[in-house]
Amino acid sequence: MNRYQISKQLGDGTYGSVLLATAVENNEKVAIKKMKKKYYSWDECLNLREVKSLRKLNHPNIVKLKEVIRENDMLYFVFEFMKENLYQMMKDRDKLLPESVVRNIMYQVLQGLSFMHKHGFFHRDLKPENLLCNGTELVKIADFGLARETRSRPPYTDYVSTRWYRAPEVLLRSTNYSSPIDIWAVGCIMAELYTLRPLFPGSSEIDEIFKICSVLGTPKKEDWNEGYQLAAAMNFRFHQCSTVPLKQVIPNASNDGLQVLRDMLLWNPSKRPSAPQCLRYGFFQVGVDLVRPPPPASRTPVNLPSQTSPSQKPSGKPPNTFPTSYPMDQKNEIGGGGGYQRGGGGEDKFGVLPAIPGPGKQQNDGDLFSMTVSKKQSGTGRKRWGAGLSDTWDDWTDFDFLPNKTTKKVPQQQQLQSNQPLRNNNSLFGKENNNDDDFLGFVNFLFVCQFSPFLHIAFAYE
Repeated sequence: MNRYQISKQLGDGTYGSVLLATAVENNEKVAIKKMKKKYYSWDECLNLREVKSLRKLNHPNIVKLKEVIRENDMLYFVFEFMKENLYQMMKDRDKLLPESVVRNIMYQVLQGLSFMHKHGFFHRDLKPENLLCNGTELVKIADFGLARETRSRPPYTDYVSTRWYRAPEVLLRSTNYSSPIDIWAVGCIMAELYTLRPLFPGSSEIDEIFKICSVLGTPKKEDWNEGYQLAAAMNFRFHQCSTVPLKQVIPNASNDGLQVLRDMLLWNPSKRPSAPQCLRYGFFQVGVDLVRPPPPASRTPVNLPSQTSPSQKPSGKPPNTFPTSYPMDQKNEIGGGGGYQRGGGGEDKFGVLPAIPGPGKQQNDGDLFSMTVSKKQSGTGRKRWGAGLSDTWDDWTDFDFLPNKTTKKVPQQQQLQSNQPLRNNNSLFGKENNNDDDFLGFVNFLFVCQFSPFLHIAFAYE
């Protein structure tokens, strides 16, 4: 203990007192729990529940046990220092906590509790005083003096936890309970975070059950037959009360918050959700896009030989993998609007397609040549997807070329890139053929547009 400088006493409990100390080596603040009982061997120390549990539980929302010291038959636990506990934080407030803060605190508590239950321990004494925090940003579960292993065999003691957070099966003297008693306690703490007042402040065990009945209503025998058996064993009868809507008790809670709270506070422990199940409620899914599709890498259409891969295109910005849908015009014509047409019921028939450049700046008609593009009408409901004018043939989406329907403009003096070489060495515009005049080159181009199979490119579907 000469490695720590004791500053002051932070608290005193049944089994020990808590001291604030500073490590001499690095000036780190720590909290030292000094046990009141004397321990005469290390085996006796290491068999303590608090030591056995904390040695196995390493989680950001569980207080960290840094060191165990036995000196002059006195036992000291050295913990990381936390500013305050949840009770002190609530007591010092003069206005209610926002629901976002309640959600953040409960999320951290349930994360730590889920880790604890997964590793075979349940706390048995959850209450605001045993939840340490640094403001509302960081919360950790502490005080594992009453923790038990879920694999240990009952009977357990009937007196666990502070009365206000004690589950009804424990109030009815059950000796066969498990981790659901922690879920009940977390529900009581959550309600207290909303209102800054305890939900069931009973003055005795009987009064505690009455307080629970006055809010949740009398349990039905078919819902919790074991509870009636426990009550009969101790000659107890439930008070006949009607259920009070939790919205009246906690008016500042949202419907999602009330739903998780309602399920945590079910009479029957077997029907309460586990800690991991609580975390999957909609109350904790804020900011998570549950309907967002998976990454579209596997859904990208197969690239044709003449088509540059989206990942290889020299573009100043990444491809738009989630394109915004634009409604087609009334004539269902392609071009000008850059988007994809949706099928019946608003479902995307094509999946996610690579981005197609939108219409650029206006170009002179004298520099462009008109080509006809048709939207094929078929009974299969096949759709087209275009993006207006394009500067290169690489950017064209694959279309079926049929003459004399809708015009599409193509730059002059630009050689067509196709899947196969052209049959002659002349350009489409006839500029390299010295034997033909401009008119013959024009006719030659129209002939090729209408009959050459190399301009028919099948639209690729997934």
